Amino acid sequence: MDIFTLTAFTIAYLIALVVPGPGVAAIVARALGGGFKSAMPMVFGILAGDLVYFLFAVFGLAAIATYFSPVFVIVRWAGAAYLLYIAWKFWSAKPGSEQMKPKSEDALKTFLAGFSLTMGNPKTIVFYLAILPTVVPLGEMNPLAFAELTAIVVICLLIVGCAYAWLASAAREMFRSEKALGRLNKTAGAMMAGAAGLVVFQH
Repeated sequence: MDIFTLTAFTIAYLIALVVPGPGVAAIVARALGGGFKSAMPMVFGILAGDLVYFLFAVFGLAAIATYFSPVFVIVRWAGAAYLLYIAWKFWSAKPGSEQMKPKSEDALKTFLAGFSLTMGNPKTIVFYLAILPTVVPLGEMNPLAFAELTAIVVICLLIVGCAYAWLASAAREMFRSEKALGRLNKTAGAMMAGAAGLVVFQH
């Protein structure tokens, strides 16, 4: 695909990623609560959801995605419910005893939370099924172009997601007292609850 199209897609995608939404709120909340590593499964889950919608757009499955919209509504509510559960865990956590360090068995649940968040996120749906076709001539898609666009999606999302996670975890490291950590946990809980609300009420 020509460099102009790839550049236009990269810019449009970066803008969509950088503008705060449910995904950013969830990543920041997770990193505030448990550090950089605990936020990575969330980042990868969001990436997986983005790739699903990217495939929908590239292979002309937008109509199918629209037809099965009730399924995405269910996914949205399920994802929001789990985000609220995480929010409660953050809010009620005792700093010093748990430090909100992620457990290995929670990684999959966090990944699935990120995935379901993306699948039910109207912002993501609009970008891939409405904006993407206006930026990229999908009729000219070939294996090389598909690989190039996929690489852009993966690299851009990982860079932006990791940047937000790192900044949030760095802010957490500035606070060492139990009182400060308790406030951070409550902040993380409030942000996660906010992300759940955005997922449910955004249209």
